[in-house]
Amino acid sequence: MRKFLALALALAIALGISSCSAENGGGYAFTLMGKKSDLVKSYMTAIFGLYEKTTGNKIKIISYEDSEYETRAAADFESGNAPDVFMHFHNAEIQRFHPEKNFYYLNNESWVNDLTDSAKAYCQDGDGNLLGLPFWESSVSGCYYNKTILDGLGLKPATTQREFDTLCQVLADTGYTPICWPADGCTWILQFGLDPIFADDPEMLEKINSNEISYSDIPEVADMFGWIAGAAEKGWLGNGYLETGWDDISPAMSSGSAVMTFIWDTWFYTDFKPGKYTIDDFALMPVFLNTVENGTYEGGNLNMMTVNKNSERLEEALGFLEFCADPENYNLAFDGISTVSCFNRQTTNIQSKMVTDARESIAECERVSTAASRIIGYSADDANAALVELLRKKNDVAGCVKQLDEKRLAEIQKESD
Repeated sequence: MRKFLALALALAIALGISSCSAENGGGYAFTLMGKKSDLVKSYMTAIFGLYEKTTGNKIKIISYEDSEYETRAAADFESGNAPDVFMHFHNAEIQRFHPEKNFYYLNNESWVNDLTDSAKAYCQDGDGNLLGLPFWESSVSGCYYNKTILDGLGLKPATTQREFDTLCQVLADTGYTPICWPADGCTWILQFGLDPIFADDPEMLEKINSNEISYSDIPEVADMFGWIAGAAEKGWLGNGYLETGWDDISPAMSSGSAVMTFIWDTWFYTDFKPGKYTIDDFALMPVFLNTVENGTYEGGNLNMMTVNKNSERLEEALGFLEFCADPENYNLAFDGISTVSCFNRQTTNIQSKMVTDARESIAECERVSTAASRIIGYSADDANAALVELLRKKNDVAGCVKQLDEKRLAEIQKESD
C-alpha cells in the first residue's frame, strides 16, 4: 500500500496535479477554504494531489489572499456560503466564525488518539472539544543555548528562574552577552512570558477577554517587564539590543558573542548560518521571563482543518480528514519536512536533536501557544513597542503595562468597527 501511495504521489506531482484542478472537472466532493500562501505549502499540495489521485474525488479550493482572509471568510460564513473544510490557526480570530454553531466537534474521530498531546491541546476549545485536525508544520520555542560555551565554563543549563538569573550574571561577568535579544522589529518573545499566565489559568484568560480585568491587574505581567528592564541594565542583553534585528541573530549565535536566544527549533534549519559554532553546539532549555518559576516552552502555532457541521457534504469532509490523518498519507506529505510531529506515528519528518534531547523538560513545561493566539486584541507589535519605550526609559513598568492595556482595547475597538 505504501509503495502504491508513493507512486501515486510522485505521479501527481510529475503531472502537475494540484488541488485547484478540482475547479475544472465539473463535480467535486467538497470545498476547502484557506489562505493563498498556506495552500501552496508543499505538504498541502502533496496531500491534495494524493487524495485526488487515490480516491478519484475532486476538491474545490477557495483561496483568498492572506491580508483579506479573515474578513472574506467571515463574510462567507455570515452569508451562508461557508466551506465544507475551513483552515484556520486557532487564535482569537476564530470566534468570528462561531465554532459552537458552525464547527463539527471531532472528539470521537478514529484518528484522535494518534495526535500528540500538544497538537491536540492546541486544537481544543475551552471545553475540551476538538475543533480541527492539525495538519501543519510545528516547532518548539524555548531558550536555545550554546552548550559548548557553557560546558567550557563548567556551567549548566537552568531549571529555575533563580538559576537562570545566576547563569546570566556569570556569563556577563565572563564577558559574554548572555541573551541575544532582537528588540528591533522582532516581536514574538513577550508571548513566551505571557503564555503560562493564561494557559495555566483559563479563568484569567476568560476574564481578560471579557474585559473584567486588564494586564494591570495581573502582577506577573509587571514582573515580566520589570525583569526584562533589569536584565538590560545588568548587561544581560548586551549593548546593542535596541538595534538588533532578525538578520543579526544568526551572526551573534554562530560567532558565540551571545550564548542564548529565545526562538524556535526550525529557525536553525531555515535561517541559522554556521560560523565558529554550528547547530551541533546548541541545546534547549525553558524560557525564563519571571512569570513562572520553572520556565516554559511554547508549542507550535498550528493550522487546523475544521469541518462545517451544517454541510451537505459532511461525510465527504470528514472522510478527507480521515485520509489526511492516515499515517501512510501524512508520512508521505511530510517526508523531509523539518517539523515537530503532530502525530504519534509521524516518522518521515525531521526533528531536531535539540528538541528530542529536551523531551522530558518539554513534556513538563510546555504550554500551548496562548497569548498571541487566544488573548483577544493581543498585538505582538504593540507589546514590543511598549517594551522598547520602557527600555529607552521613556516609560516605567506601570506605564508600560498601562500602554499595553490601552493598545489592546484600541485593537478590539478597531476589529469591531
